[in-house]
Amino acid sequence: MSAVQKIYESIGAEFLLPADEIVKKLKDVKAFIFDWDGVFNKGEKLGSGSSSFTEVDSMGTNMLRFSYYLQNKQTPLTAVISGERNESAFYFAEREHFNSSYFKVLHKKIAIDHFCKKHDLKPHQICYFFDDVLDLDVAREAGLRILVNRKASVLFTHYIKKNGLADYITANESGNFAVREACEMLMGISGTFDEALSRRTDYDAVYQQYIEKRNLPATAFFTLKNGEIINADNKI
Repeated sequence: MSAVQKIYESIGAEFLLPADEIVKKLKDVKAFIFDWDGVFNKGEKLGSGSSSFTEVDSMGTNMLRFSYYLQNKQTPLTAVISGERNESAFYFAEREHFNSSYFKVLHKKIAIDHFCKKHDLKPHQICYFFDDVLDLDVAREAGLRILVNRKASVLFTHYIKKNGLADYITANESGNFAVREACEMLMGISGTFDEALSRRTDYDAVYQQYIEKRNLPATAFFTLKNGEIINADNKI
């Protein structure tokens, strides 16, 4: 068992797949895709349908992408999927230069299929961060699955384990920096955590090269209409 796995299990995380096996899956990953509600937040909604995120989780996603860059010399593809029209998700995706933001897509697999076709990906090349029932059609196919913990969802979590629908379950619950936990875990087991933090702290030439490339994509927005994904850069 890896030292990193022991650290995370000591705080209550569950490796449904051993860390060394997760590392093998991670080597095939070309995209990190995040559900929004219940992953970056507790799932609480304003009347507008919007919900928040934290800078702590945001930094986690950035450092994970930098870690990927250190290993692969290119930035990973990224996307957010939300079932609502969510201004916070729009802002986050644009600011962090995610490739795509999907909204009002309750059947998440439709968004995943669209993303895969757009970027010539296979489902096993996706690492998916998720938390609830609407994500299970993606969890069946994604190569690497990170389940954000919710202690209240006892039978749901049992179902996930019984049916092999996740590889890692966070110790921290939704709304309590679970994204940051999982991002650091993936960096740790891949052996890039210390280098990534050191280079970011120094803001060295390698990090500057990464951030320049990371900031090149303009986020594309998509939504569902009449059963099909359409371009929605006007976010309506």
